[in-house]
Amino acid sequence: MSALNITNQIHFRNLRGDIFGGLTAAIISLPMALAFGVASGAGPEAGLWGAVCVGFFAALFGGTPTLISEPTGPMTVVMTSVVVTLQANHGDEKGLAMAFTVVMLAGIFQIIFGALRLGKYVTLMPYTVISGFMSGIGLILIILQIAPFLGQAPKGGVIGVITNLPNLLAQANPIETILGVLTVAIIFLTPVRLKTFCPPQLLALVVGTVVSLVFFNNVEIRRIGEIAMGLPTLQLPTFTIDQINLMIVDGVVLGMLGCIDSLLTSVIADSLTQTQHNSDKELIGQGLGNIVSGLCGGLPGAGATMGTVVNIQTGGRTALSGLTRAGILFIAVMGAGPLTRQIPLAVLAGIALKVGLDIIDWKFLRRAHKLSIRAAGIMYGVMLLTVFVDLIMAVGLGVFVANMLTIKRLADIQSGRVKAIDTPTGEVLENPEARALLKAAKGKILLLHLGGPMSFGAAKAITQRQSILDNYEILLIDLTDVPLLGVTATLALEKTVGAAYEKSVDVFVIGAEGKVEKRLQRFNILDRIPRENLVAKPVEALRIAVEKLKVNHPEFAEDIPSPVASEESEEPAIAKVD
Repeated sequence: MSALNITNQIHFRNLRGDIFGGLTAAIISLPMALAFGVASGAGPEAGLWGAVCVGFFAALFGGTPTLISEPTGPMTVVMTSVVVTLQANHGDEKGLAMAFTVVMLAGIFQIIFGALRLGKYVTLMPYTVISGFMSGIGLILIILQIAPFLGQAPKGGVIGVITNLPNLLAQANPIETILGVLTVAIIFLTPVRLKTFCPPQLLALVVGTVVSLVFFNNVEIRRIGEIAMGLPTLQLPTFTIDQINLMIVDGVVLGMLGCIDSLLTSVIADSLTQTQHNSDKELIGQGLGNIVSGLCGGLPGAGATMGTVVNIQTGGRTALSGLTRAGILFIAVMGAGPLTRQIPLAVLAGIALKVGLDIIDWKFLRRAHKLSIRAAGIMYGVMLLTVFVDLIMAVGLGVFVANMLTIKRLADIQSGRVKAIDTPTGEVLENPEARALLKAAKGKILLLHLGGPMSFGAAKAITQRQSILDNYEILLIDLTDVPLLGVTATLALEKTVGAAYEKSVDVFVIGAEGKVEKRLQRFNILDRIPRENLVAKPVEALRIAVEKLKVNHPEFAEDIPSPVASEESEEPAIAKVD
C-alpha cells in the first residue's frame, strides 16, 4: 500500500489557505483545550496534549482532509465520568493513569471499527436518539460547570451538583461568578465583524484574565496555575483485574461516541467542500490519535464542528491545515506555562458552559412535540437517561424503542399492501378482461395481491388469509409488484400454499421474477406449483383459472365470458419455469 493511500489528502497547491486555516483553528482550540482539560479533572495540560496528539494523527491518517480533531464537549463529559470513577476507586494518580488507558482502549476500538469497515453504519441512528443524546451531553457539561462558575470545586457529579445547588449558591464566590458571567457575555455579544479576526472564546479568555489581574489581583481567585512545560510523561497502560471490565465498557463508549462525533462532522465538512470523506479511514485515524493521546496523558478527541467549519471558511482544504494547527499548538504547549498560569478557572468554566449550550439541539427541542409526540418522547427520554442514568442505557434503549416503532410502522404499511380480492375492484385489477373474469368466477377465485417489499411485517397478514381458503377453489398469489421477498414472508407463503393444497384449493403464482423467483425456488415452493400455474400476469392466471372452473362447474360455464379484446389479452401466457 502506498503512502498516499495510508495518509490523508495532502498537497501544497493550497499552501496559504491551509496554513491560515490551521492557524485560525489553533487559536480557537487553545482556550477550548484548556477549558476541557480543567473540566475533565485531568488538568489543563491533558486538554492541550489531547488537542495536539489527536489533531496531528487524525489529520495525518484520517479520511477527511479538512477535519479538525480535538477534545470535544461530549468526549470530555464521558472522560470526566471515567476520571471521577477511577480516582474514587484507586486514588488520584493511579486512577488518572487508568483513565488514560481507557483513552487508549477507545482508540483501539475505533481502529477495529474502521478495519471492519463499520464506518458507514456508525451514524445510522435515528435522529431523535442522536438529538436527545447530544442534548443530554450538553446538559451534563452545563451542570458540571455550575460549581466552578460559582467559584467552588465540583463534587459528586451531576446528581451531587443538583442536590447541593442551594449550598453552592449560598457559598458562591461573587468575584469568580462575575468573571464567569463576563466570559459568557463576551462570547455571546462579540460582534460578527470582530469574530472574523478574533474568536470570541480567545477574546473572553484574554479579557477575563486581564480583568482578574487588574481589578482583583489582591483577591484570592482559583487559577490554572503552572503548567508543566516540555514533552509529556509517557503514560503506560495501567489496569486492575477488578476494573478491567468497566474500563473496556468505558473504552467502547468513548470509542463509539468519538466515531459518531467525528463522522457527523465529516458529513458537515463534505457539504461545505463538496467532497466525499472516507469513513473507515477516518475512524482509523481517530483511533491512532486517541491511542497516542492516551500515551501522552491527553484527553480523548474527535472531529470538532466549530474548528472544522472555521478551518474551511478560512481557506483550509487539505490535511495540511490540521497538521499546521497541531504544530502551532505543540509550540504553544512547550512554552505555555508562564502564559496560562494566571487564567481563572471561572473563565474556563464560562467557556465550557457556552460549549454545553451549543451542544444542546435547541432547534429540534423547540419543534419536536409539533413534529411527532413519539419522536419527542424518544428524544426527551434519551436526554433524561443520558443526564441522570447512563450513557449506554440511554443510547441503547433509545435506538431499541425507535427501531421498534419504525418496524411497527413498516409492518402496518406492508400488511396494508396484502390484499385479498374476490370481487372486481379498480384498486388492483385495472384490466377490463380481468375484472370480467373475476366477476364471472362468482366468488370461487381468491386473488392474493402483494405489493412492495415483503418482509416479516407482512407475514402475519399473509398467514391470516389461510382461514378464508375454505370459501374458494382457486388461489392466485400475485407477486408482480413485489421487488423483495423476505425469509419470514416466504415462510408465510409456503404455509399458505400448503394450507391451500390441504383444502384442495388450486394455486397459481403470478409474476415471480428475479430475486423473488430465486427465493421461492430455495424454499421449494415453485416445485409444488404445476408448470401451467406459473404465469406472468394476473389476467393470464384468471383465464386459466376460469377455464378450470368451467370444467368443474358446467352449470354456470355459459355465464363465464370469453376473453375480451384488449391489448393485454392478445399477448400469450408466459409460463414461469425453473
